Amino acid sequence: MTTLYERIGGTAAVKAAVDIFYGKVLLDDRIRHFFDGVDMTAQNAKQRAFLIMAFGGPNTYTGADMRRGHASLVARGLNDSHFDAVVENLAATLRELGVGDSDIGEVAKIAESVRDDVLGREPVAA
Repeated sequence: MTTLYERIGGTAAVKAAVDIFYGKVLLDDRIRHFFDGVDMTAQNAKQRAFLIMAFGGPNTYTGADMRRGHASLVARGLNDSHFDAVVENLAATLRELGVGDSDIGEVAKIAESVRDDVLGREPVAA
């Protein structure tokens, strides 16, 4: 069975997606303020490594875990609406690159799996 990483085109596709994604994010009035003062070259590299790992590719991610990595943003008001905006921008990016709906759905599931950690809260019991 091929991984999501392989199906979307590997490292080159993830690199293109991250570049397009942050272009969208930095134009999005709902969330762009969270990136004020951020070194976007370093941010792009971290995001690429994270997505490659999360999509089933080689694991070279060395950043903080999701809870610690986003704690300062949560302190600045990061909430579900912001998380949703990020997921919307990622899905739009993948559509733009020709990724199929089922693979975009898999990406959305991966994102949902880290929502509580990103937002610094305990998971809600099902």
